[in-house]
Amino acid sequence: MTQFLQSLKWENENLLILDQTILPHKIVYRKYFHYKQVVMAIQKLIVRGAPAIGVAASYGMVLAVKSFLKEGLSGEVLKKALKEAAACFINARPTAVNLSWSVNQMLELCLVIPEKQMYKKTLEYAVHMQQQDQSICKKIAMHGAGLFVNKKNLHILTHCNTGALATSGVGTALGIITELFNRDQLNCVYIDETRPILQGSRLTASELIAANIPCKLICDNMAALVMKSKEIDAIIVGADRIAKNGDTANKIGTYALAIAASYHRIPFYVAAPFSTFDFNISSGDYIIIEERSDDEIKKIGTEWIAPAEISTFNPAFDITPHHLITAIITESGVIYHPNIETVTTYENALIKK
Repeated sequence: MTQFLQSLKWENENLLILDQTILPHKIVYRKYFHYKQVVMAIQKLIVRGAPAIGVAASYGMVLAVKSFLKEGLSGEVLKKALKEAAACFINARPTAVNLSWSVNQMLELCLVIPEKQMYKKTLEYAVHMQQQDQSICKKIAMHGAGLFVNKKNLHILTHCNTGALATSGVGTALGIITELFNRDQLNCVYIDETRPILQGSRLTASELIAANIPCKLICDNMAALVMKSKEIDAIIVGADRIAKNGDTANKIGTYALAIAASYHRIPFYVAAPFSTFDFNISSGDYIIIEERSDDEIKKIGTEWIAPAEISTFNPAFDITPHHLITAIITESGVIYHPNIETVTTYENALIKK
């Protein structure tokens, strides 16, 4: 596995998606020519990471336009079909707000442009969204690295996967870590394996090794001890949805990290683009938490590690309360001590721009 892998790419009017369920053992790009295939790829975590699934869905909407126009749909019938396709994408993974944000952007465009220009214009916009994500990742990396000016030999702990495999660019939290490495400020990155499907050990570890960034893999239940004994300077994670008060939904296990970080007085940073904020909800109490298949807990790959008949509780995400977050790092700057006032100030400043 190399550091140049892309999570997805548009090629010859098809969407190619890197199958992340079989990484790092196999590198396979799967070709998708129908929007329902892309919905399935998002549901099955073939593509994952909030920014990446947002971009994948935008290309999926392009495929929907192509398919419906080929079927001869037009007028209100076409609009109805496009709205139904958009709903399929939004419902594929309900927690990640980037998904609904990008799909709604594409749908709004579809509803106002002439049908003869729809395929061309939607494709252009999907490409723009992918390029925009690349630019956003770079800006997040710069702002995040700026928090560690004049600090050397940093020990950073991270969770899940927030790098190139989760975005179209260098990543969010992992983008910051990479920038710190490029500035010669990094000593070691501690990576939670991230049960149940091991995005940390399979994906983040592979990305860091490919980039020659010093790292150590730990089990999730070792994190508190590592904070106590390994002089961790900061924890940096990503996000799938952020409420107006700063409460943050991220991969399951993030909340426990934040509690342990608070106890050990270690800065806890969230790195995410503006599109991750959901200003329509006042707190994390209103964030829908996706629950996934029992098999993700009872199996590793195809191997059973638990009795087949045991029932499970398998939430994909948890909510970290805003008071446990030191700052949220975005492409537009850093929100210190996130709460309803600081986040609203951030939102208003962006609106004025």
